[in-house]
Amino acid sequence: MTCRHFLSLLDFPSEDLQQLIEKAMDLKSGLRQGQLSSVMKGKTLAMVFEKASTRTRVSFEIGANQLGGSALFLSPGDSQMSRGESLADTARVLSSMADLIVMRTLAHERLTEVAQHSQVPVINAMSDTSHPCQLLADILTFVEHRGSIANATVAWIGDGNNVCQSWINAARQFGFNLRVAAPIGYEPDPDIVAASKDYTTLSDQPEDAVLGADLVVTDTWTSIGMESERADRESIFSNYRVTSELMHQASKDALFMHCLPAYRGKEVDAKVIDGPQSVVWDEAENRLHAQKALMFMLLAG
Repeated sequence: MTCRHFLSLLDFPSEDLQQLIEKAMDLKSGLRQGQLSSVMKGKTLAMVFEKASTRTRVSFEIGANQLGGSALFLSPGDSQMSRGESLADTARVLSSMADLIVMRTLAHERLTEVAQHSQVPVINAMSDTSHPCQLLADILTFVEHRGSIANATVAWIGDGNNVCQSWINAARQFGFNLRVAAPIGYEPDPDIVAASKDYTTLSDQPEDAVLGADLVVTDTWTSIGMESERADRESIFSNYRVTSELMHQASKDALFMHCLPAYRGKEVDAKVIDGPQSVVWDEAENRLHAQKALMFMLLAG
């Protein structure tokens, strides 16, 4: 049986992504009014997390509950995978019982293998290649504060990591201009950039990227799995901190986003992340609403 998976923003056509953002806004508004969907009544979300998480885990578990369902969390030592059971067998078993599978892993090929053998939709809760659920929340946040993101200018400052690569996919899917400023040797995957060449430009100069931008985005300099590189990265990325002075080069009403966790004084100054242009707390909350909309669409069509 074939089913629809969400391993990348490119798995959904642009029209469906737009509808997903609208559905997220509806679900958020409904929650404020005490209205809860029952699309997951009697259904279970299986969560396979091979890496630590705060926002992703909490938002999926609470989201499933608010949709009327339940969530089952499996950490690395909680399943027979820790003793060598194959991903294919695990996927077959889980998908014979659960209605959705969410997986967080550093090896994207593990995610695709689970999807290949699953009878139910599989959602990418973060891989080394991308973090599409984060981008759903980010786009939702921009739309709430500024309206459509189409034709806007977004500046990414820092590592060309999995979140950056999802921003590149988002530029292509939502039709905005993305400027990536990353140190030489830390750029995003060239194939991902090439596929979005009409929407994405690269530079190693943060000032060039933020000039007149409507949104400035950054992330930690040391992503999960790169902890051994921390000292080197802090030296290499020292000129890529988002400061008040850098934000002044952006549009007067530019927003600031960070997917969190944030390290003040490293990739961003406290005055920026805790300042009036920052929407990081709305962004974090919107993980819940965007992922509820995603689960709704995958289950309800």
